Amino acid sequence: MKVQYQPKPQFLLSTFLICFIINANQVGIGIFGYQRIIFFEAKHDAWISVVLAGVFSHIVVFIMIKTLQIYGSTDLYGIHQDVYGKWIGKMLSSAYILYCLCACLIILKNYIEVIQTWVYPTVPTWVFSFSILLLVIYGVTGGIRIIVGVCFFSILFSLWMFGLIGFPLRLGDFHHLLPVMETNMVSLLKGVHKMTFTIVGFEILYFVYPFLEKKDRVQKFAQLGIAATTFLYLIIMLLTISYFSPGQLEHTIWATLTLFKIVRLSFIERTEYIAVSYWLLIILPNLMLYLWAAVHGVKRTFGKKPKGVLWIFILLIFVASLFFTTRLRIDRLNDTFAKFSFFIVFCYPFVLYAFALLKKQIRSYKEKVKC
Repeated sequence: MKVQYQPKPQFLLSTFLICFIINANQVGIGIFGYQRIIFFEAKHDAWISVVLAGVFSHIVVFIMIKTLQIYGSTDLYGIHQDVYGKWIGKMLSSAYILYCLCACLIILKNYIEVIQTWVYPTVPTWVFSFSILLLVIYGVTGGIRIIVGVCFFSILFSLWMFGLIGFPLRLGDFHHLLPVMETNMVSLLKGVHKMTFTIVGFEILYFVYPFLEKKDRVQKFAQLGIAATTFLYLIIMLLTISYFSPGQLEHTIWATLTLFKIVRLSFIERTEYIAVSYWLLIILPNLMLYLWAAVHGVKRTFGKKPKGVLWIFILLIFVASLFFTTRLRIDRLNDTFAKFSFFIVFCYPFVLYAFALLKKQIRSYKEKVKC
């Protein structure tokens, strides 16, 4: 495998699209009920934990881009081979491939659980899993440009939901947010840690970077995408804390969907049904991007043909989705993934950056000695 990776010109993307890619991959199934999890740790200061999680995300993205800029045009798989060598590099790349597949499984299972609980309780899991994965296959086989198009229109066609914010806003009591900073810093940081499951997704930058045209502008647009996501989560958290009492919020699993229940429109009786069904358009970019990154990783790391690998991965995800059927099992799966993703998304980029800099210094030193 070559360390440098330069896609063909017809596959390149406008740099500003990384803003939509990151935002679309971060906003997914976690937004349904992250408020309750953060509130358990940080109480009414949970919104501060959201802000801190956003700040940490900005820092991690900055380090990711700095690492990628050392190599010019490559992805995480190429960096692994250059920094760690052939065999260790393949092992770490395989870990990232497994991470992407687990992310697909968790997003799929959580969405199916929500839609079965709120809308279609009698429809079996395999029907939803099979139908959604067919759409994912269509996007992944179309390539990265098709997937990015889905990301763009997913955000564009979801903007109408922001108009519904006014309903809980009118009924909220913002005195619930006072006094500010009553929670100690340890609890706030625990809330930041619990935010991991919801805010991850920007690590897709490691795989999309070679496809961006103007690499010098990636930092600006990537940070803009993180800021947009953080702002969205912050607004929803503030609305949730102001609307629910502490006792209510601690027992509300999907707080965001519950906020949709109070919306009353003359032409729609149950707005939350529309929101749950429409959310498929929002999770599709998540599934497509992660599955594409996994398939692309097998192609880059092991030289396998993408189409055959895609069908194997789809089959694995489909079969695995049939085993996690209870709330307890899904919660355990989410917790395990959150712990794993914290290290792989928030901690590992700093380690990789240090090794990449060291490798660069050693290479520069050897070139000077030869001269």
